[in-house]
Amino acid sequence: MIKFDLKNRVAIITGGAQGFGLAITERFIESGAKVIIWDIDEGEVKKALKKINSENLSYQIVDVSNYEIINSKLSEVEKSHGKIDIFVNNAGVAGINATVAEYPIEEWNNIINLNLNAVFYCCKAVVPFMVKKDYGRIVNIASIAGKEGNPNASAYSTSKAGVIGLTKSLGKELAQNNISVNCVTPAAAKTRIFDQMTEEHINYMLSKIPRNKFAKVEELASLVAWLSSEENSFSTAAVFDLSGGRATY
Repeated sequence: MIKFDLKNRVAIITGGAQGFGLAITERFIESGAKVIIWDIDEGEVKKALKKINSENLSYQIVDVSNYEIINSKLSEVEKSHGKIDIFVNNAGVAGINATVAEYPIEEWNNIINLNLNAVFYCCKAVVPFMVKKDYGRIVNIASIAGKEGNPNASAYSTSKAGVIGLTKSLGKELAQNNISVNCVTPAAAKTRIFDQMTEEHINYMLSKIPRNKFAKVEELASLVAWLSSEENSFSTAAVFDLSGGRATY
């Protein structure tokens, strides 16, 4: 396994205690970074800390849908670590499976708020910290659904399409700085997010992947580690597929 050099880098990973986020956290720690997990589930955070068992790992309980809390927690990280080099927007939910005509408005708003608005809040808040140091790596975890749109998952698909657009806009805005902003569009992986989906929808997603298997969380973590490293000094405002051949553009 290639170890990308993240030594002396300070990284925040939202939803970093489970699924994709936990795999990214583990890879970052192995690569030498100091990682702060942002998660709302303290029980899962404690499990993650016990599993990884590293002095370079800490956490904050953060509601990423609250801009004021985000700003406050970022200031705490800067005060304790002196900088914020890497920010990974990973937290998200799938929501229910239903047609557009039957999709509950409250559920739609909840999905958009956590999957898209929260990513905007975090990006908006962390950028000034990175600009101050003229260095930063932001990686947003979107989804292949944001490119293609999955039936019976309109809120999720729309939120992830929004993340792609946000990534492209912010990456262009910061292109003159030593700050890269990219997103990854993975196909589905077997994480707890599957608990929110119907068996029919899970089978639909698998049927769309030419490799005929789901992504591994470690495969995503490897890509995110490179995107978060100093080696990635040119790619920005870009979309990186991890779809097992599903992506058509």
